Amino acid sequence: MSETHGTQTFLFEDDGIIPNNPKLPVVLYPSALQGKSEWSESVFNGNGWRNSWENGVFDYHHYHSNTHEVLGVTRGSILIQIGGNEGRSFDLQAGDVIVLPAGTGHKRITASPDFRIVGAYPNGRDYNTRIEHDGKREQSIGEIAEVPLPDTDPVFGKEGILLRYWSGR
Repeated sequence: MSETHGTQTFLFEDDGIIPNNPKLPVVLYPSALQGKSEWSESVFNGNGWRNSWENGVFDYHHYHSNTHEVLGVTRGSILIQIGGNEGRSFDLQAGDVIVLPAGTGHKRITASPDFRIVGAYPNGRDYNTRIEHDGKREQSIGEIAEVPLPDTDPVFGKEGILLRYWSGR
């Protein structure tokens, strides 16, 4: 784990079921949109992360092998597990943002009754949903390696910290 400007990074290894991402860390932005969480979707879309939705998080491990994903809690709270069964749980509140590189497993453990979250994808990419034991693991590993780096940080745009974390600058 490392921190810069309040952000934190976490790298999750392939656990034999969920591939996770072998090179790119999950980036957590605690309270990044505190007090303006209802604007999460507008912030993400304005920074080039589109194809957005607002809803919840599945209560089973899943991942997207063909795109990265940003999640911003707009209301309530969620206990979310990242990285598969061997991963880590995070207690996210309204205003928190987390970016999941392609292949990163995630699932809802519990959530408050008023919980809502916004998701979006770099350049509005379409996303697939992969689950444990779906017979697509090897295909997914190849797809994960082909996902391009985003042009912008979903919260801070062209000057965002995500670009430095993911490009090694």
